[in-house]
Amino acid sequence: MQIQQRKTRRHERRAGFTLMEVLLVLAILGVLMAMVVPGLLGQQKQANIDATKVSIHSLESALKLYALNHDGEYPSTGDGLQALLTAPANDTKWRGPYLDKGNSLPQDAWGNALQYQYPGQHNTNGPDISSWGPDKTAGTDDDITNWGTSK
Repeated sequence: MQIQQRKTRRHERRAGFTLMEVLLVLAILGVLMAMVVPGLLGQQKQANIDATKVSIHSLESALKLYALNHDGEYPSTGDGLQALLTAPANDTKWRGPYLDKGNSLPQDAWGNALQYQYPGQHNTNGPDISSWGPDKTAGTDDDITNWGTSK
């Protein structure tokens, strides 16, 4: 009976993990995360850029529908993109709303409003549409635009 008690006590002492085992598991997890996380972050950034390009493209399509009803004219910068959702004052040609989402304008992937200007400085036949990109600052290299200078 005494031998059985010794074995039981030994098992009770060995029931947990040693500090060395815990540190080894943490090191392995750290190495795995160091290999996986950078790849995921790069994919997320590119996915946000692609989603913003899609938002700009869908906004261009809605603006073209607006222009079809307005003899080729886009909303002025003053009327802005809101003209796609509600008719500007005294607009008898308006046949909208021109956006599917009802009463909200598309945003970029970072939650910022898309920038609109008509007549455009870069697009001579249409409006300029842009996003300030991941850094949320206008005029930087990561801006996403509809005039071909975006990544």
